[in-house]
Amino acid sequence: MCSVLVLGAAGAGAWVYHDLDDNIHAADVDNKLGGERPEKVSPGSKNILVVGSDSRDGDNAQYGKGLTTMQSDTLMVLHIPANREWATVVSFPRDSWVEISACDKGNGVTSTPHHAKINEAFATGGTSGEVAGAAACTIKTVEASTGLRIDHFMSVDFQGFKGMVNALDGIEVCPEDAIHDEKAHLDLEAGCQTVKDEEALGYVRARYSIGDGSDVGRIGRQQEFMEALAAKAQSKLTSPGALYGFLQSATKSLTTDQDLAGIKPLSGLASELKGIPSDRLTFLTVPNYPREADVASDKANVVWQYPQAAEVFTALAEDREIDKERVEADAKDPLHASAVRVRVLNGTGVSGRAAAVAEKLREAGFTVVGTGNAPKSGSSTVTHPPGLERQADVLASRASGVRAEQDAEAASGMVTFVVGTDLDPARIR
Repeated sequence: MCSVLVLGAAGAGAWVYHDLDDNIHAADVDNKLGGERPEKVSPGSKNILVVGSDSRDGDNAQYGKGLTTMQSDTLMVLHIPANREWATVVSFPRDSWVEISACDKGNGVTSTPHHAKINEAFATGGTSGEVAGAAACTIKTVEASTGLRIDHFMSVDFQGFKGMVNALDGIEVCPEDAIHDEKAHLDLEAGCQTVKDEEALGYVRARYSIGDGSDVGRIGRQQEFMEALAAKAQSKLTSPGALYGFLQSATKSLTTDQDLAGIKPLSGLASELKGIPSDRLTFLTVPNYPREADVASDKANVVWQYPQAAEVFTALAEDREIDKERVEADAKDPLHASAVRVRVLNGTGVSGRAAAVAEKLREAGFTVVGTGNAPKSGSSTVTHPPGLERQADVLASRASGVRAEQDAEAASGMVTFVVGTDLDPARIR
């Protein structure tokens, strides 16, 4: 998406350049992120957080009144590697059950960390109506949940999306079945057809009337639509008029961090993306499964699937290209957290540490069978008897930096988590 927003803008006339440049809104998030951020382990690479804003202000009010805060309808991270030879877009289901970080709500109040759908971060930080606060809270939550250092962010709202599609005379979609979705204001017959205006927006927003009604299904449809949008933009935007109309809609709806807020930095980013072959631009969704598998009463959320999710995040942090087919194959047989029986032992010498870690694991869905003490240790470990390798890997992947080891003398039927002085319980995902 970044590239199609600005391709060709640098060649426009000076007045057009400044006109578009003035459209882009800048938000200062640096002073809202705090100091406890992930380390940047791959210099030269970039992680850009992209948010589809579901704000209900102004023209967007028709999509749902009664909401008092800003909303994020779409959430993804674009990873651009240091060598600029490939790129990966990772989508986060908005129903992802994660811990929302403590955030400045913009009204003199700091929120308390709590578990909720990941899109609540945007609403929490945007309580006062400012994109900067909404973006900062989302960045903090994504960084804490993934371990990825976010370098930039972009927020695009509903109206800008429609304008971009209309400037391209619509995008062809081919639904296999008719779609009638009252919430998305959408009525489409089955078969290939070109959509624009409200139909285009409804198509990428529709959820409950299509397939299994999940947010995961909608993400796949959004990714296909964005790929088609990018392809058509590159082939169609050859005339100054078409290009100008497209960029007007795109830039008016765009809010970025201060370093990206301008045609010049966005054009530079577009140039980096332009040379990436289409077969090395990968779209994928964080591996996940229904939280109901861990908490029977929760039928509304999904949890990320480990160790697969951790492997995706680690690969991007280390600037390694992801094999999407392997990720999807590995995710076909999830091992639910509730199927992992854990004994937690305190090796820190700090009273209550085992109980604190045990509570974090219960929140994550694990079955904690007991707590106790162990000799003091500087390193946290996960040990397991033969046959419980997968269970140990699932647990170890939730605690960054902890490795699983087999121990023939380990207690049978469970994995043992010895909490060392190196582990901050807050690091457990």
